[in-house]
Amino acid sequence: MRPLTHPSIENVRVEAILHALSDPVRAAIYAEMQSDGCPQSCSSFASVRAREIPKSTLSQHFRVLREAGLIHSERQGVEMRNTSRYAEVEQRFPGLICGILNAYRQQTHENA
Repeated sequence: MRPLTHPSIENVRVEAILHALSDPVRAAIYAEMQSDGCPQSCSSFASVRAREIPKSTLSQHFRVLREAGLIHSERQGVEMRNTSRYAEVEQRFPGLICGILNAYRQQTHENA
C-alpha cells in the first residue's frame, strides 16, 4: 500500500487550492466536509450533487484535495477517514477558503 502524502502547511500553495476547488465535485465534497467538521469516509461521498461517483474517480478527487493541503486522510482498516484542514489553511491564507466556499454556495443556490 502506497503511503499517503500530505504537504506541510508551509508548502501549501494557493494555486493548488484553486485548482482543487475548481472542480464542482471536489468543491461540493470539501464544502460538506468543512461544514460537518468531523472525519468522514470516502464512501460517504458516493453520491455528490445527485450524481453517483465511481470509486476510482472519488479516490482521484480525494487525492487532489489531500495533495493541495485541504484535507488530511488516514487509513482505518479498509476505509479512509478524511478531515478538513480548514483551520490550518485559514491561518496561512486568511479568508481564502471562506471566500471560495461562499462563492460556491451562492452559485449552487442560484443554479438550483
